[in-house]
Amino acid sequence: MKEILKILENDSRITPEEISAMTGKPVNEVKEIIARAEKEGIIVKYKTIVNWFKSGVEEVFAMIEVKVQPQREVGFEAIAERIYRFPEVYSVYLVSGTYDLAVIVVGKTMYDIAAFVTNKLSPMESVQSVASHFLLKKYKEDGVILENAESIHRLPVSP
Repeated sequence: MKEILKILENDSRITPEEISAMTGKPVNEVKEIIARAEKEGIIVKYKTIVNWFKSGVEEVFAMIEVKVQPQREVGFEAIAERIYRFPEVYSVYLVSGTYDLAVIVVGKTMYDIAAFVTNKLSPMESVQSVASHFLLKKYKEDGVILENAESIHRLPVSP
């Protein structure tokens, strides 16, 4: 199963027939493995990675570090769920270190993100503190390089 999942993770548009040819497994077995993985929630979603900067669509992303007071008997789960249900929230991760949650937020403007943090995130009862970091440029996402290093032209720095 792992081999098939890795192939799909790299290219979700690949067909079961192509996977069969790559792995040597019969097509029906590949289809069964994929169907079982979808049913069991192992495959959660098929995804396309878009370089929004090149598309001309302007979006602002920010990473918000959130320190929370875990709730009795549910720990971080309840507060993480409340946060990830906001439509502005792109991703939520439980992290180690000074903060407990890393929240990736998307908005049309920096003001949208600031309003989200001020009006929705910070006032939550379990939230103790937040630190916002705006993402200025994406170089790589989900293992895919968005900008070819050869196309980045900088003047050499000299003394």
